[in-house]
Amino acid sequence: MAKSKRSGSRGKGKSRKGRQSSSRPLNWGPKVSGKQRGRDRLIVGAIIVVAIVAGTAFIWNLTRATGEFEALAAAGSDALDRVQTFPSAGNDHLPLGQRITYPTQFPTSGPHDTRPIRAGFYTEPQWPERLVHSQEHGHIVIYYDELEPADREMIEDWTGLYTGVWDGVIAAPMPGIGKRVVLVAWNQLLRQRRFDAAGAAAFIDAYRGRGPEQRVR
Repeated sequence: MAKSKRSGSRGKGKSRKGRQSSSRPLNWGPKVSGKQRGRDRLIVGAIIVVAIVAGTAFIWNLTRATGEFEALAAAGSDALDRVQTFPSAGNDHLPLGQRITYPTQFPTSGPHDTRPIRAGFYTEPQWPERLVHSQEHGHIVIYYDELEPADREMIEDWTGLYTGVWDGVIAAPMPGIGKRVVLVAWNQLLRQRRFDAAGAAAFIDAYRGRGPEQRVR
């Protein structure tokens, strides 16, 4: 009997210890007051509102800029009568980094570097071998030299508006052409004595995204 009582007392002791251990409060970190939770909600709400407003403004500006460009292109459609079309000189890839001499100052096709130029406004001359590859991708290349500030700003806006992999716009300097502007697509070329925004927009609208490698328009 004594052994039984001792055994029972041990069992009860273990049971009490187990209950005490399971009832210990868990540490979930510092307590957050109701005021702090309210401030956090306000901050999150403000961030969401700012993101929505910024996104809406971006879409609105993009839509407006696209609409203005399309209207300008429609007004300059007569310039397409002056576009020169050239036969394809091929689209072979050159060994990486190899330079060649094209038969024209503004090549519209031909062998090219394996690395195309991304859409954008460049202030340094770019390799023609890489520009030709970009034309194969459906990019428009705008060669410029002496631009008026307003014209430069407009072309920069276009290069920011059209940045797709297969339908972008590139502007690159060509020292020595003065105030002339030359626009080139794959097998197509338009020369301008001075920058004509409507005519340039019409050319871009007609040939952008229509390269032989991946036509997207």
